[in-house]
Amino acid sequence: MSDMNETGAQTGAPRAAEASGASAAEEPLLKVTGLVKHFPINKGLLRRQSGAVKAVDGIDFDVRRGETLGIVGESGCGKSTMGRLITRLLEPSSGKVEFEGKDITHLGVAGMRPLRRDVQMIFQDPYGSLNPRHTVGTIVGAPFKLQKVTPEGGVKAEVQRLLSLVGLNPEHYNRYPHEFSGGQRQRIGIARALALKPKLVVADEPVSALDVSIQAQVVNLLDDLQEELGLTYVIIAHDLSVIRHVSDRIAVMYLGKIVELADRKSLYEAPMHPYTTALMSAVPVPDPRRRGAKSGRILLKGDVPSPISPPSGCRFHTRCWKATELCTTQEPPLVALKTGHQVACHHPENAPDQAPGDKALPGAAEAVETPTL
Repeated sequence: MSDMNETGAQTGAPRAAEASGASAAEEPLLKVTGLVKHFPINKGLLRRQSGAVKAVDGIDFDVRRGETLGIVGESGCGKSTMGRLITRLLEPSSGKVEFEGKDITHLGVAGMRPLRRDVQMIFQDPYGSLNPRHTVGTIVGAPFKLQKVTPEGGVKAEVQRLLSLVGLNPEHYNRYPHEFSGGQRQRIGIARALALKPKLVVADEPVSALDVSIQAQVVNLLDDLQEELGLTYVIIAHDLSVIRHVSDRIAVMYLGKIVELADRKSLYEAPMHPYTTALMSAVPVPDPRRRGAKSGRILLKGDVPSPISPPSGCRFHTRCWKATELCTTQEPPLVALKTGHQVACHHPENAPDQAPGDKALPGAAEAVETPTL
């Protein structure tokens, strides 16, 4: 994947510049404000609520037309829940989701039906997201039936065109999902998502279930389709190599919050949040010349705190080597410390300290360990 990353870093830069330049005057395609999703925990015979899983706990971002916004973070940080909230597959607890300037936060099934053409989702599991009892033609043609749309030339011809578009043989129209490999099944899922020519596609870990040799093919396919069809993507992943290749801007999530949001070049060259710095240090560099050299990897000690009772103040302070007493009591706001680069941290990396002189927490320096190899 490293070759792909280097290529992506070179070829993707003009696209990011175009996206940010074109979007200066026009409103974003998607705007999220204060989005919250808490899943209640019920106990006892009367099923009384005893708490809640704070999966997404107040996030703000927007997505510009024609760009790709990458969402990264550890498992359990709320990435997939956020994806289902903005596609309205889940009902938010609070907050606001706007699509093309229209509030879609609490639209019912009937209200969302017309918008389903414009907002589609590619699911993580290419095995579980396709009905094994239906043929590929029925699966990819389902959106036309549900939306009562008859494409020019008929449904079969359009489905075969879509299969060809994603690199599959149109003659396999009557085959079943079990006759395809994992990568081919994910292409079927992509074809289904593109059937109604959506404006926004949310891809939830689209390559994590695939072999590494197939991942690059699917990622490059998504890139080509965006260029050809003018799509806007929100791509959720835990693989920083994939995100670096495909994204124009990247949001880093930790325990239900966005802790850093920046364009790809700025984020990878000078990450500001300590958590982002730790994530970046974990990306392997396949260079034989570095064998035996000191590793710069940062190993965070301890587990991610429970989303049922997240830490007070900054949620990362229990694992942060820069934590001070202020971090335990005051939650840092997501602010722009330089143009286009937002971070929620009292003591950011590669930027001026926002709370100089604050007393360090006992043991904060031992929150990480740096391996020698």
